[in-house]
Amino acid sequence: MSLDSYYTLGRSGLRVSRLALGTMTFGDNWGWGAAEDTARAMFDRYLAAGGNIIDTADLYTEGASEELLGRFVEDAGVRDRVVLSTKFSYNAQPGNPNAGGNGRKNILRAVEGSLRRLRTDYIDLYLLHTWDRITPAEEVVRTLDDLVRAGKIRYAGLSDVPAWYASRAQTFAEAHALSPLVNLQLEYSLVERNLEHEFAPMALELGMGITAWSPLGMGLLSGKYKPSEAGGAGEGRLAKVSGLPGFDRFTERNWRIVAVLEEVAQALGKPMAQVALNWVATQPAVASVIVGATKLAQLDDNLSALSFEIPTELRKRLNEASAPDTPFPYWFFGDTQQTRIHGGVSVGSKPADYAPPVYVKAESVGGFKAD
Repeated sequence: MSLDSYYTLGRSGLRVSRLALGTMTFGDNWGWGAAEDTARAMFDRYLAAGGNIIDTADLYTEGASEELLGRFVEDAGVRDRVVLSTKFSYNAQPGNPNAGGNGRKNILRAVEGSLRRLRTDYIDLYLLHTWDRITPAEEVVRTLDDLVRAGKIRYAGLSDVPAWYASRAQTFAEAHALSPLVNLQLEYSLVERNLEHEFAPMALELGMGITAWSPLGMGLLSGKYKPSEAGGAGEGRLAKVSGLPGFDRFTERNWRIVAVLEEVAQALGKPMAQVALNWVATQPAVASVIVGATKLAQLDDNLSALSFEIPTELRKRLNEASAPDTPFPYWFFGDTQQTRIHGGVSVGSKPADYAPPVYVKAESVGGFKAD
């Protein structure tokens, strides 16, 4: 695989690279991240490598990420080439509940702000950023459909929502002939595999390609962290925030995964980060993996993650070391129970048996050929 091999995103005709450029680090408004010159260098390097999908959000670095990205795209004259993906949900005006969330009023407010900062008249992929627990899926879907019909967005999707909510939203869209959702953006890595229970089979069944965020487990799988008496130590943000809700990565289970990953990486002669990225990129239902960096060298390393294959035996070691718990009712769906259901004959497919999305490879500039 390479960055100039493009996969269709979900059940759509939108072609995207297997690695997406994450721009949460564009701008240093949060006290960390990449300054404008470094961000531009990473943007240029990604495009030169053949990548085409760039992920941002109105939340990232307080809007600076969208502003920098809009400037870079305009200066490079590549608007038609790139797939711009941005997100809404988070509040822009503290004290005003309707300046955040996923209601129609905020979506229409947010999209205008993103269009302005991105210096474009349309967004290729517009995502609900996080479930707000109150807005009906029907309201979100109808509003996104209106934006597609108005030409302000081309495609829509969801990020960080419950599986039942995504299923309801997509089913509602199908039942009422509204624009379908083509994307689910979710956390996925060797240390976070819970989406395999519901999201992966649902995405394949309902036509939503998964874009994976934090494929390196918030940096844990990069190899720069080691166990310590305090849980873990290393140079990076994770050492500072570990223990906070959602950031607790320094666990015994995860250190066991890191140890196996290191052994596999050594056997392959590849950096740990590349092996971890390669594993995610080749999982069922995954259309693209979001990679971010604060330094150009980090991005260069990540962009080489598709240049090799993980042999079956080594992949098995990674799978077994990182296998998530199988809570109720999912253990009912394993081979033992299914064999009893089907009279001793094994039939059907498990989520891991699904084939990856169809992809097309760029044969020449602007030309695509079914592979």
